[in-house]
Amino acid sequence: MIRHIVLANLRSNLSKAEADSLFAALAGMKAEIPGIIAFSAGANNSPEGIDRGHTHGFTVDFVDAAARDAYLPHPHHVKVAQQLVAATQGGVDGILVLDYEI
Repeated sequence: MIRHIVLANLRSNLSKAEADSLFAALAGMKAEIPGIIAFSAGANNSPEGIDRGHTHGFTVDFVDAAARDAYLPHPHHVKVAQQLVAATQGGVDGILVLDYEI
């Protein structure tokens, strides 16, 4: 199994409704893209103060690396990823991605 972790610094002027819509679209990938077995997301609430500006995060679990690799160019992922980039302070520079095998 592959866990795909994404940390994002959402724009401060993004409304709650816009953020909710974005995370609903992200969660909707599970129904649209084969190989996704779990999705989880939330706002940062760590008291440690080392978030490096990342305000939100989400994880996507895939059955294997092949499923993750097929997800990356999938049209539904591309569409939702563009929405995420547009909602993020600094675009791609406001996003951190890390994958690891479980």
